[in-house]
Formats: sequence, structure tokens, C-alpha cells
Amino acid sequence: MNELSGQANTSLQFDTDFPETGEVTAEQVSQYLVENPDFFIQHPSILEALQIPHVQKGSVSLVELQSEQLRKKVRLLNYKLNQLIGIAKQNEKIYRAYADLNLALLTCKSIGDILLKLQETLQEELGLATVELKLFKGPNALPELQQRLFLEKRFKQGPYFFGRLSQHEKQLMFGNDVAESAALILLGDHRDIGVLAVGSRNAEHFTPDMDTLLLNQLREVLNVILPETLRY
Repeated sequence: MNELSGQANTSLQFDTDFPETGEVTAEQVSQYLVENPDFFIQHPSILEALQIPHVQKGSVSLVELQSEQLRKKVRLLNYKLNQLIGIAKQNEKIYRAYADLNLALLTCKSIGDILLKLQETLQEELGLATVELKLFKGPNALPELQQRLFLEKRFKQGPYFFGRLSQHEKQLMFGNDVAESAALILLGDHRDIGVLAVGSRNAEHFTPDMDTLLLNQLREVLNVILPETLRY
């Protein structure tokens, strides 16, 4: 019993292979603490005597340093959580916009109505730069040579193209409108109706790895209503 403090003497037992003679090295202490992470829980009084140098704040205790690290982790986790919530809200907005668009398209009676409804949703609600409907037949049809160009160059792998267009292709699809990146959707069960072209101001908005679930639904709806509207 310690006569001054009235507390029992505490001796620290290190279960290590330290040599019986010679000084204990910093590496041995470090290894012991790593292997015994609850050491300071068992001996909390030692924490009061520890000081860890900190470049910006001088000296802080180990508890303060650990608390600061935990706060940083909490802030990072909150930031990531807010990001996920933001993405979820954006995805919900996009899903609802496409669902409403598909229903609205079923009521359209003309190509002009269809294009207007596409522009209202994709441009005004979802913030895309431009939307065009380039048909393969009719008075304003895309020239046959240009049709073959797009079919052979952009739709070899399927009915979608996402990415950047050449200046000539942008002019054909969008005229002078901004389209730093584009989504091209080939319409028609037999690839014979036309192309829905959507342009973005962001060069990285449309990329080849984009998901096509909602676009598949939109394409199916257009493939149903366009032939009837065009009297194919």
C-alpha cells in the first residue's frame, strides 16, 4: 500500500519476449501497445501524463487526439451519408419524371406534341440542354446517307450511343444548340423510325457506361406511339 496516496502499488506486467537485461526499445513498447489495445483502459491514469506533439497545436493528450480523429471520421461519414441521400433524391426525381413522361406521351396526337413533351421533361425538368427527334421518313427526314452513317458508326453495338459527337454529327443532330456530350437513342423495332437525340452542356454527363433502364422504357413507349402517329 502506498502510504502517501492510500492506493495499492501497481506494477505493469508486459507479456512479451523482451530480454531480461538491457533497455526496452521503442519498437517493443509500440508492439506491446498494438497487441494490447485496451492497455490504457486498464491503466487510465497513465493517459494524464502522456503528451503527444502536434505540429499545429503544440501538445495534446492522447485522448484529445483520438477524439479529434473520431470527430473527423464522423464528419466524413456524415458527408458521405448526405451525398447518398442527395443521390437518392435525384434518382427519385429522375424516375418520377420518366414515369410521368411515358404516360403523357401516350396522349400525344402528333410528332410536334411528342417532341414538345420530350423537351418539357428532359430540358425543363431534368436540366438537359437540347432534345431533338430526327426521323428517317417524312418531309424533314434525316438524309439517307446520314442515316447510314449513324447506323454504321454509332449503333453497331445496340440502340444507344452515349458520349461525344464529332462537330459534323452535332450539327446534323442539334444544329447550333449546345451538346458537349450526347445520348442517341435509335427508334423502331426494325431500326427504321429515327433517332431521339439529347444533348448536355456537360462533356462528362453522357458516358458509355450509363444505365439504360429508364431509357429502355422510354424507347419502348416511343416505338409504340410513333408508328401510329406517322401512320407507318
